[in-house]
Amino acid sequence: MAAFSLLGLIQCFTQVPAGHVGVVDIFGIVSPKSVPAGIHLINPLARVEKFSIQTKEHKETMEALSQEGLSIGLEISALYRLDPDSAARVYKTVAGGDYETIILIPQFRSICRTVTASFQASALYSTKRDQLGLAIREELAKVVAPRGVIIETTPLRNVALPVQLTQAIEQKQKADQESQRMEFILTKEKQEADRKRIEAKGIADFQAIVAAGISEQLLRWKGIEATEKLAGSENAKVVIIGSGKDGLPIILDTK
Repeated sequence: MAAFSLLGLIQCFTQVPAGHVGVVDIFGIVSPKSVPAGIHLINPLARVEKFSIQTKEHKETMEALSQEGLSIGLEISALYRLDPDSAARVYKTVAGGDYETIILIPQFRSICRTVTASFQASALYSTKRDQLGLAIREELAKVVAPRGVIIETTPLRNVALPVQLTQAIEQKQKADQESQRMEFILTKEKQEADRKRIEAKGIADFQAIVAAGISEQLLRWKGIEATEKLAGSENAKVVIIGSGKDGLPIILDTK
């Protein structure tokens, strides 16, 4: 008798593991509120279905078409978890409670292909990859959130473009880099030419100023000054009188 009493008492308790919630079902009557992890006192006639609310990952490798109709290889994951408050609704509305196979995975595949078709393949080569992953997450969350599934993120691990397109993009990038390099060289050469032109103009202006300040009278006066200094020197010399009315003497050292 005591054994039956102990067995009956044990059946009044249930344990929900960590990271799970329990849905109480009594002959088809499902409690709308799930029970959290821990030990709970329940009706011994009730059945408790346990659902994980831990984050899970689903990986997909697929082919999708771009906006231009090119075949794009995608490697993408979906990180998701069950909304604890929706566990009872999932239990009642999804066969076997298998929301992953019935709801998440088909929608994930469909939305990946649909969203990829709105992007140009060339954009996915570099700048638009993060935007593609974000757009897939947003669209997937809109569809599955009403069914009790929370989408945390959809990391895009790889985008495989057609080989011909990849080569064409790389060649264009090289051409753009070469064009930028040549533009830099031409700009530098133009700056150097401008510098030399300014320098030459400065020299020409200087020479013009100097030439404008040198008159015939100034040169004659400087010549006379030089002759006087040489004539006053103690060194032996020969003085040759210059020709012409303004000719200055030439003084030669005889030593």
